[in-house]
Amino acid sequence: MDTANLTAFLAVAATGSFSRAAEQLHLTQPAISKRIATLEQQLDARLFDRIGKHVGLTEAGRALKPRAELIINTLNDTRRALGNLSSSVKGRLSLATSHHIGLHRLPPILRRFTKAYPGVVLDIEFLDSEVAYEKVLQGEIELAVITLAPEVEAPIIATHIWNDHLMFVVAPEHPLAERQEVTLQELAAYPAVFPGINTFTHRVVGQLFDRHGISPQVSMSTNYMETIKMMVSIGLAWSVLPQTMIDTQVRALHVPNAGLVRQLGCIHHSGRTLSNAGQALIALLRMEAEQDS
Repeated sequence: MDTANLTAFLAVAATGSFSRAAEQLHLTQPAISKRIATLEQQLDARLFDRIGKHVGLTEAGRALKPRAELIINTLNDTRRALGNLSSSVKGRLSLATSHHIGLHRLPPILRRFTKAYPGVVLDIEFLDSEVAYEKVLQGEIELAVITLAPEVEAPIIATHIWNDHLMFVVAPEHPLAERQEVTLQELAAYPAVFPGINTFTHRVVGQLFDRHGISPQVSMSTNYMETIKMMVSIGLAWSVLPQTMIDTQVRALHVPNAGLVRQLGCIHHSGRTLSNAGQALIALLRMEAEQDS
């Protein structure tokens, strides 16, 4: 059985589309269809139901999926383990990062990494931290540099790199903008735009208000900090932003006893062999953590 066929099967199962799977694997749609047809012939089972534009797994497809994931992950892990017998740092490194970290934290580190290890090909995906966490958990990505979950559990291993201080912000013309001090209760009287409800950052902010028994007026939510900043700057609502994003477009508020900090760092799967490239990047990130502390 050709593992390329299993890879195509998993891509279609994940995307629910032959065309999107083809884009993901940089193949043509007929090539994906041929691989699936070959796999179905080898297994003597139909793996997908095709109803109109919808593609769904059959019972046989659902049974195959975890086994295919195990085969591909084991093969990739074996390749990394054998590759690590050489001390050279080269090959492909699959890395995920959030949009905020990828724009504001990682560029200088990746610049140093690519200069030090020109033989490494970086395969970078920009994903929400929560999605990247799941992809590492499922073995689809080797490393992710993201906002860390408030509680990181095995088999995920987290390396804390940065403390990201969050500030309460409003537009310069907001009624609270000129106040020397603002309470959480006073903030709750005005509309707010929050990070998406399923994000780790939302959890951090929400826990602060929960501890004080206050319910903020969350009128909108989005996963992107740049979008939040835009909404705040035009006066639609107040919100929280990383200190690194504060400029003249928004006004930071002083809220006593409300220090908000989210932890940013790198995660990998404890059951997965780290490539030499992955180990080298983690070492570089740890050096950054020492300098940041």
